[in-house]
Amino acid sequence: MKRLFPLALAFMLAACTGLGSLHAAPAPLEDGQRPQPPVAADGYDYQLHLPPGAARAAPGEERWPLMIFLHGSGERGSDIAKVKVHGPPKVADRDPSFPFILLSPQLPAEEDWDLAKLDALLDHALATLPVDSARIYLTGLSRGGHASWRWAAAEPGRFAAVAPVAGRGDPDKACALTDIPIWAFHGDRDDVVTPEGSFAMARAIRACGGRKSRLTIYPDLGHNAWDPAYDDPALYLWLLSHRIEGDAQ
Repeated sequence: MKRLFPLALAFMLAACTGLGSLHAAPAPLEDGQRPQPPVAADGYDYQLHLPPGAARAAPGEERWPLMIFLHGSGERGSDIAKVKVHGPPKVADRDPSFPFILLSPQLPAEEDWDLAKLDALLDHALATLPVDSARIYLTGLSRGGHASWRWAAAEPGRFAAVAPVAGRGDPDKACALTDIPIWAFHGDRDDVVTPEGSFAMARAIRACGGRKSRLTIYPDLGHNAWDPAYDDPALYLWLLSHRIEGDAQ
């Protein structure tokens, strides 16, 4: 398979999405290093990908878009390498020019995503990494797709765009999502999380007046909607086309 983000494309994406100035930056590192800054004792361990240049950013230089990826049930545990089995961490691992700061926390075994811990992790990233606060994107698959719907509904002002994959949201919370660009993905033969989980959210958001959501249903596909979704460069281009308007740069 061709690399999704050759270096030239990464630079092109950065240029066309308006990198701004940096107010705070981490200590300089060499390109290719994957630091793991400390988090609160009761927080999540995580994988961190830094695009070329971000590891060595200094005050006054560029800021990068941040993607937060929430994995599914199968990647829970204490082996942090499991986070890279699916989704954006897998893409970034095979192509270091992936043009997002990518933060991929890991759930301990048998736990579900805790929004307070996720908020704390995002706050930590904003304080320690060269993140463009107007371009924070949220995505997740299966259990992480459920959490993406929940977190976006609870904190709609934090994200420029959201992409839940094979997840189920709460239609009663859909009115909180009318102003957020959302692209959901589901397989039409999913018997683990039925596609109605995405259809119901799309209907509820539209019923509340939302017109920024879209839904892709893959024909003849089961629960694994994440391989085609995350292997499609169109998803990443769509994410980068959105930013929080009015956010100070």
